[in-house]
Amino acid sequence: MNDIESVISDIQPLDQSAMDAARARQNRLTKPAGSLGRLEELSIQIAGITGKNIPTIKEKVVITMAGDHGVVAEGVSAFPQEVTPQMAMNFMAGGAAINVLARHIGARVAVVDMGMASDIITDEKLLKRRVAAGTGNISKGAAMTRAQAEESIQSGIEIARAEIARGADIIGTGDMGIGNTTPSAAIACALMNQSPEKIAGRGTGVDDDGLKRKISAIARALSVNKPNATDGLDVLAKVGGFEIGGLAGVMLGAAALRTPVMVDGFISTAAAMIAVTLAPQCKNYLIAAHRSKEVGHGLMLDWLGLKPLLDFDLRLGEGTGAALGISMAEAACKILAEMATFGEAGVSEKE
Repeated sequence: MNDIESVISDIQPLDQSAMDAARARQNRLTKPAGSLGRLEELSIQIAGITGKNIPTIKEKVVITMAGDHGVVAEGVSAFPQEVTPQMAMNFMAGGAAINVLARHIGARVAVVDMGMASDIITDEKLLKRRVAAGTGNISKGAAMTRAQAEESIQSGIEIARAEIARGADIIGTGDMGIGNTTPSAAIACALMNQSPEKIAGRGTGVDDDGLKRKISAIARALSVNKPNATDGLDVLAKVGGFEIGGLAGVMLGAAALRTPVMVDGFISTAAAMIAVTLAPQCKNYLIAAHRSKEVGHGLMLDWLGLKPLLDFDLRLGEGTGAALGISMAEAACKILAEMATFGEAGVSEKE
C-alpha cells in the first residue's frame, strides 16, 4: 500500500488561480458570459486540473482494461466468457467501436489484460498486468484477496504514469469483461447502501429471467461478503473486478499528475467510486462523459457529484462514451484558447 498511499497524498486541490484566469478570459470572449454553458465550465475545470490558465488537449489516450468474472457462472450475462479475449483481440486489430471513435478524435487505445480467464492472446500490443485468471464468484465468496486488489490498483497507477510520461494530456477510461456490470452494481450497492433492484440493469441485454438472476447474485454477494463501505479496498476485494481496480488506479495516478480523466459508463463509474472512496480529492480530476442506459448509473453519478456531459443511451463500454467526452473537452479548451476577446475583435462589450 505504500505507493498507493503516496499517490493519494500527492493529489492536490485544483489550481484556483488558473481557474480564476480561465474564468476571467471566458468572460472577455466575444459572447455573452456563460452562453457556452458546460463548455465554459469544462475549460475552467481543466485549467484547474492542469494548473494552466489556457490548457490544451492534443495527446489523447483511452485505456481499455479487460478482466473476467467468476459470477458469470450464475447466468448473469447474455454472452459467454470467451467474448472477453475475442473482443480484446478486436480492439488491437482496430475493429471495435472504441477504435472507430478513437480514430475519430485522434486518440490512441491502450488495451490492458488485468485478469482475463484466457491467456491466449500473444499480440505484443496487449499490456499484460494479469492479476489472476478472472475473479472468484462473488455470490459465493470474495472476488479477490486484498493483496490482489492492491495489485490491480497499483497496476493502474503505473499505466497512467506511463501514458502521461508518453505525453497524454487527457485519459479516457474503458472496460471489457463479460459479466462486469454485476460486480459494478455490487460496488455501487455497497457504497451507496442501495438495493440491487435500484442499481442492476440489463447490461449487454439479459432477459427478465437473467435480470432476476443478476439481482439475486448481487444480493447474495453483499450478504456473503459484507463489504465495508468505508474501505474502498475492502469493497473492491470482496465484490469488485481486476479491471475495475485497474481503472481506479488509473484515476488516482492521473489525478496525482494533474491530468484530467474522462470517465466512461457504468463500469468506469464503479471504478471512480472506489477511487473517490480511497481519495475523496480525486473527484475533482474526473469528468463524467455520459449517463448510460444502465438504470443505476444516474444514482452513481449523483453519489459522486458528477454531472454527465452526454446522455445518448449508451451501454457498450470499451471507452466509447469517454472518447466522445474527450472530443467535448478538446472543444472546450479550443474555445478558451482560440476565440477572440472583445478587445482583440474590436467588438463592443455590453455596458
